[in-house]
Order: sequence, then structure tokens, then C-alpha cells
Amino acid sequence: MGAMGAAEPLQSVLWVKQERCAVSLEPARALLRWWRSPGTGPSAPGADACSVPVSEIIAVEETDVQETQSSSGQWQKMENPFAFTVHCVKRASHHRWKWVQVTFWSADEQLCHLWLQTLRELLESLTSRPKHLLVFINPFGGKGQGKSIYEKKVAPLFTLASITTEIIITEHANQAKETLFEINTDSYDGIVCVGGDGMFSEVLHGVIGKTQQSAGIDPNHPRAVLVPSTLRIGIIPAGSTDCVCYSTVGTNDAVTSALHIIVGDSLAIDVSSVHHNSTLLRYSVSLLGYGFYGDLIKDSEKKRWMGLIRYDFSGMLCPPALS
Repeated sequence: MGAMGAAEPLQSVLWVKQERCAVSLEPARALLRWWRSPGTGPSAPGADACSVPVSEIIAVEETDVQETQSSSGQWQKMENPFAFTVHCVKRASHHRWKWVQVTFWSADEQLCHLWLQTLRELLESLTSRPKHLLVFINPFGGKGQGKSIYEKKVAPLFTLASITTEIIITEHANQAKETLFEINTDSYDGIVCVGGDGMFSEVLHGVIGKTQQSAGIDPNHPRAVLVPSTLRIGIIPAGSTDCVCYSTVGTNDAVTSALHIIVGDSLAIDVSSVHHNSTLLRYSVSLLGYGFYGDLIKDSEKKRWMGLIRYDFSGMLCPPALS
């Protein structure tokens, strides 16, 4: 092990599962790497080397060795072992991200603490990550599983990443929009909506509307130059189609979206506004339609209990007019 300054690499021999590994951390590249090293000292990385960017590490925790030993039977021969676990992102197919854990072992307690401290300091230096979020949950959207999806798949990840939250379960339409106009959002690093495209639209209108109100901008003026909001919006998909989530993240997987929020990923999107007679009708970010499409969507809203098939059913009931 070499001494490590603020920008110097750290390299040690640690154990991963039952493999003796060389482990390196390069602050300049912000990269954690490990590879099998069966010899007496660290070896050069081979084709089997694993790596994870520091930006995709969720958290680093000291591991309860006794509990791990009793459950896995590993390291019974190691005298007084110490360990730490790195929780990180693993990229899967179809744009999905998974939460994985890698546990590193050593008989040297000070060495484990050095790795813990160094990794935690690097994580704390990532200023783009949210620390406090306001979460709106639509319990009625999609299949009505928004609350369950958040509690089972998202909340544990936010807790692991030390993100605190305030949760509002909506009870009626436009509640999220109305709430954002009423409250002070300065203490939040972002707004998370759990639901479908309608829930995202509510939050979008609330965030943009509140920003213009605070800046003294009249959104009803078609030529008004709107002030961009610094508040980011995160989407946990729990709707019927999740169009916006697909177009930004590439999938409608709740864990994937939660991990993107945790690591501080952001994507700028264009927003269009629709006016009529100098009155703002709404903002749009995904698609905008009228005529047959508008009739279809309006009718399908009355049949949400049917699920996705409601669009086909409404399409048969609302044939396009022939001229």
C-alpha cells in the first residue's frame, strides 16, 4: 500500500469473495478498479479486471464481518477480518441499471478504514448529487401501484444514498401543481414524481409556473422569455405508457430511474407552450396533438380501469371524421 495524497492513486491487495485481488483507486480518473492477483504482490490488470466510476458509486459502508461470516461461511480462516462494501451501478441491457454490491476484505483494520474514508470523501465531493428531495406519489396512476413501487424499490435506495425526502401522496388532480405554487422549494435539490406522464405534467407546470411567478414573468404572453428553473425533476415510472421516462432514460424501470436520480444525472429537454387568445393553455415536452388524437385521449381518460387497451377501445369509438 502506498501513501495517498489528494490526487495520488491508492492501491492495495484485498479480498473479493474468495479471490485475492489488487484494488486501485485513481482520483484523477475517478475510477475504482480491481482484478485477480494470486501472487505475493499487486499485479497488472488483465482482461478480467472490473471497474466502476466513482460517479456511479451509490454509497460505501463498513460491513458487519461477523454477520457476513455466519451467513456465507466465507473467510473462516482469516483472523480478525475487516470489510467494507461498495454499493454501485451496474449497466444492464435495454438501458437498465441495476444496484450491485461488492465487498472487499482485509485483515488490516487501518487499511479498510483508509479505503472507507477515501471513497466517502470522493463521494462527498460530487456536488451534482441531490441530498433533499420532495416526492409526489400518484397512487391512482397506471395500475395503481405508485406507492408500492416507491416504498419497495425506490425508498431503500434513497436511504442507502443518504437522501432525505418529504413525501406527498396526491389525492386529487393538479394537487402537485397547486402545492408547488404554494410552498417554498428553496430547501429541495429536486422534485420527484412517482406516476405517469400526467403526474410529470403536473410537476412540470408547477415548477415552470412558480419560477415565472417569482420572476414576475407573465406566462400568458406568447412572446414572453421564460426564466429557466434550477430545480430538477426526477421521474419514477408508475404510469400506463411512461412516454417521458422512455424518451429521457430509455426504459420505464423504477430502479433505473432511482439510480439516475441518486448519481445526479440530468438531461435538458425542450418545452413548448400552447397559447390561445393570449392565454397559456399548457406546456408540452413529449407530444402535442388535436383533432382525432385529442378526442381519443379525452375518451380514454374515462376508461383508465381498462389499462393500455383503453387506447385501442377509444380509437374504435372515435373514428376520424371524413371530409
